[in-house]
Amino acid sequence: MEKVKEQSTGLDFFGKYLSIWVALCILVGVVIGQLLPIIPQNLSKLEYANVSIPVAILIWLMIYPMMLKVDFNSIIEATKKPKGLTVTCVVNWLIKPFTMYLIANFFLNVVFKSFISQELASEYLAGAILLGAAPCTAMVFVWSHLTKGDPAYTVVQVAVNDIILLFAFTPIVALLLGVSNVTIPYDTLFLSVVLFVVIPLAGGYLSRKYIIKNKGEEYFQKIFLKKFDNITIIGLLLTLIIIFSFQGEVIINNPLHIALIAVPLIVQTFFIFS
Repeated sequence: MEKVKEQSTGLDFFGKYLSIWVALCILVGVVIGQLLPIIPQNLSKLEYANVSIPVAILIWLMIYPMMLKVDFNSIIEATKKPKGLTVTCVVNWLIKPFTMYLIANFFLNVVFKSFISQELASEYLAGAILLGAAPCTAMVFVWSHLTKGDPAYTVVQVAVNDIILLFAFTPIVALLLGVSNVTIPYDTLFLSVVLFVVIPLAGGYLSRKYIIKNKGEEYFQKIFLKKFDNITIIGLLLTLIIIFSFQGEVIINNPLHIALIAVPLIVQTFFIFS
């Protein structure tokens, strides 16, 4: 009964009102970017291969608690359940990039034609295509954490999609953009996989092994893991604040374009999840 009751509780208070917290973080980030521009200016200098080091650290905070829960024996079991992997891969690589192109193209070049120049519409469409063809690793872990998902299965899904990403991203983007000379920063792609999957997974595995060996399974499950309950949420909120502090000037100067771009992205999101 305890287990059934725990599973039926669903999202907690934070998860239910996530949209509100995200909106507040966006607002805080924009305000910081406007009133204290020295903060994003200095933080933006800390990057390697187009990867922001401060954001990478915060993403580790988001992912690490989930990795602690991964039992490597359960990863083997997760690979024996192909249904979820198949659904994820088909949606991410055979549906999402192409529906993103169709939806964004319809809104940017037809519906909003009188509001956006042809040149800007093409640039925004290219951005939408890049977004549609690149699954977000960090948020997969966050959603799995919020919904009490299977950590091992989440890791397997992310790993499979990241492997596909390395090979499928370039041809899909090139096809949809209608060009053949797409330059893909492979150093950024490989670094992102190492930073946001390999390192947190290794850290979680070593931490789990060390704690269980020295303190026991019961201490690890009932005490150690509880210490990280809010770390993922804190990492998510701080990441949003930093990202939007970087883009505060752009948002303030182009509110109409931001709103117009948001429309196809929202339509695409609801369509894909449906």
